[in-house]
Amino acid sequence: MERKDLRNVAIIAHVDHGKTTLVDQMLRQSGAFRENQQVADRVMDSGDIERERGITILSKNASTFYEGVKINIIDTPGHADFGGEVERVLKMVDGVLLLVDAAEGPMPQTRFVLQKALAQNLSIIIVVNKIDRPDARVKEVIDEILLLLMDLGATDEQLDSPMLFCCGRQGTASYGWDKPGEDLSPLFKTILEYVKGPDVELSQPTAALVSSVDYNDFVGRIAIGRIESGSLKVGQDILVCDWHDKELSRKGRVTALYSFEGVGRTPIESAEAGDIVAFSGIEDINIGNTICDPALPQPLEFVKINDPTVEMTFSVNDGPFAGREGKFVTSRQIRARLQKELLKDVALRVEDSATTDSFRVMGRGEMHISILIETMRREGYEFMVGAPKVLMREENGKKMEPMEHVVIDVPTEYQGSVMEKLGSRKGELVQMAPLGTSRMRIEFRIPSRGLFGYRSEFLTDTHGEGILNTIFDGYDEYRGELPGRSTGALISFETGESIIYGLYNAQERGTLFIGAGEKVYEGMVVGFSPKSDDMAVNVCKRKQLTNTRASGSDDALRLTPPTVLSLEESLEFIRQDELVEVTPQHIRIRKKILNNAERMKATKGGKSNG
Repeated sequence: MERKDLRNVAIIAHVDHGKTTLVDQMLRQSGAFRENQQVADRVMDSGDIERERGITILSKNASTFYEGVKINIIDTPGHADFGGEVERVLKMVDGVLLLVDAAEGPMPQTRFVLQKALAQNLSIIIVVNKIDRPDARVKEVIDEILLLLMDLGATDEQLDSPMLFCCGRQGTASYGWDKPGEDLSPLFKTILEYVKGPDVELSQPTAALVSSVDYNDFVGRIAIGRIESGSLKVGQDILVCDWHDKELSRKGRVTALYSFEGVGRTPIESAEAGDIVAFSGIEDINIGNTICDPALPQPLEFVKINDPTVEMTFSVNDGPFAGREGKFVTSRQIRARLQKELLKDVALRVEDSATTDSFRVMGRGEMHISILIETMRREGYEFMVGAPKVLMREENGKKMEPMEHVVIDVPTEYQGSVMEKLGSRKGELVQMAPLGTSRMRIEFRIPSRGLFGYRSEFLTDTHGEGILNTIFDGYDEYRGELPGRSTGALISFETGESIIYGLYNAQERGTLFIGAGEKVYEGMVVGFSPKSDDMAVNVCKRKQLTNTRASGSDDALRLTPPTVLSLEESLEFIRQDELVEVTPQHIRIRKKILNNAERMKATKGGKSNG
């Protein structure tokens, strides 16, 4: 039986193609907010980091009503590192809005999310967004979308998917790209006409698949999923089972049930098949679990999430400034926080490492793990992080490594530099095509480790005008050693406070990361040198005062403004013999061996990373 009063849709797209902004307008225009209600822009990006970076990290549920029909909307992440979120939320919906930027066209993540939607035979509504961009090339983008659909083996019905043209920022949609719209009515009408209501069995026993998990300190885990058959009520006894774990069979009871209204949750007493709900009361419930009638346990099929490709080591801070800024500094506290993250992040893995005060944290990419680091830092955690490493695997006796498909848009004058750099990092040129008159789109297949430390170089090489996008592209045979960082580190020679005189002398050796009056310690990396070898510098050095030398003459010394590295840039910068010290107030880079004499001995013994 098809439910005519309900539509479940997800918005999928490449990063920064305008998903969250469009959802904002859909909620505003359908009356999800009161007229006088103060609502932030991109209301669905509720996390501080999401707002600051302008990216969606966790999928969000919302709902609205149009012509008496409830539309459940799921806003999904666009960044490749959070693909695990996209894979599982598609199990809750019957149709998707595929957003494509009118200037950029289909990108790597567009292909990834569209492939997942086609595989699940979902209805697709194509939305060409940002048609108001001055560099929009709508005709070419329409052809590129159709070519992508054919390339992915779309059926005739999927090739005939409706296409709309939107400006998410202005909240307009139209059926033709040359006719500007007035509001989003065409989009709402197309959803009601083209996306079918859930096909449900109300008379069958209860079955619901958990597609997402939230966590609340008061009620514990909150499971989110769609009821596939039957109904669910508060106080109902259920059984938890799993498609991939045949031995799992655990009884529980639903203590609270919520439906999604606007951007919030509303407590309800019962819900029917087809509804997307949140419920609590079941301990240790996991993504992929099925809750069902104890009399008829039948687990629902769930796609296993892809394995992580990158790992970093988190360890207790043992530096000279340890414990001065963080609220949570012990291995027990760090372990507990990482375990808590596992409750809601299905793509993350955490294992104890060889030592008791360090942990292997594995994820989908550098950004995936760096978001976790930044979140923990803001919560008051203090710890150290090692250089990222890729996770190799063995197949038929061969060493295999993860690969990335890289799509780069650059002005034509910088393409030579980009191709040379990626070629030296074992990248293979896949395709090259002009974008308009002054830009090129270059596609490479490259080992994941070949991209470590490249993004900041890329921005420098393209003068900030290049766009780099990547997506996981399977495994390939190990490509051999790659060139390491070409610059050496400037390392503080002693512990103290940085002085203008010491910094002035040090800046002649390279580029500094710190300014005057900052606390430093022996072994801390305070800058980098164009030479490949590390160099010890004394940034705490004071000028020796004599009768003819006055301390005031230091004011005449001109310091070059320091290059302050962000967390991602720090993680990209470090070699295997370096660590990033993360505290609520500071991000510092340091050597694993702090003492200069001991480090020199280790280097001569061939133990340095180089």
